[in-house]
Amino acid sequence: MTDFKGRFVWYELITTDTAGAKAFYSSVVGWMAEDVPMPGMTYTLMKAKDRQVAGVMLIPAEAKAMGAPPSWTGYVAVDDVDASADQVKRLGGAVHHGPMDIPGVGRFAIAADPQGAVIALFKPLPSDAAEGPADRGTPGHVGWHELFTSDLEAGFAFYREMFGWRKDEAIPMGDMGAYQLFANGDQVLGGMMRRPPQAPVSAWNYYFQVGDIDAAASRVKAAGGQVLNGPMEVPGGDWVLQGQDPQGAMFALVGRKG
Repeated sequence: MTDFKGRFVWYELITTDTAGAKAFYSSVVGWMAEDVPMPGMTYTLMKAKDRQVAGVMLIPAEAKAMGAPPSWTGYVAVDDVDASADQVKRLGGAVHHGPMDIPGVGRFAIAADPQGAVIALFKPLPSDAAEGPADRGTPGHVGWHELFTSDLEAGFAFYREMFGWRKDEAIPMGDMGAYQLFANGDQVLGGMMRRPPQAPVSAWNYYFQVGDIDAAASRVKAAGGQVLNGPMEVPGGDWVLQGQDPQGAMFALVGRKG
């Protein structure tokens, strides 16, 4: 577990239409779907080749009652979910669900930082901890994590205290301020930036790794999604786009040209 502490280890989509979401992401990202019956529900595992990447489920009744829209949530590995949930509250965040056990899988809690961006805390059972996150750039896996926040400095301070993240390079973006890269140890995980006017709330966005970005953009549209921004080139030669799936969940893609 120590090697993965502070790393994103799982991603989960809550949606209004699991069949539609499975079809969309299978087409766009190339995932294979496997339904897993659970008490009172079906949970869908999305796989890149033989590795599990993400889960898909209907919006839980509790979250639906709170007005939760279709959305992606990233799970960050911690040593102690209960202690981390208490720390979230001490640092000004909120715990929306849990902590609770997932039989045979691990323990988790759904939380939010002080600016309202949702993040999950997760400790897998020892049998599930060996594989760990895939290397950045692996097709079908998440290649970048991005936080839009109403307060960049306060937002980073929260995650530094929670997960031990450190600041990496800060990229100037003119009137939008800095794009602050953040790292876990020697690995850069993503970037944080001040929330743009078109983003209604502070939130995380996750970039799924694809091959040719233009072909992926065409698949998004053909499958009923929307390309909201891009494709555009970013430092290092990658190209990215931000989009919205047919059920309304925000997502992003990262790939190359050609």
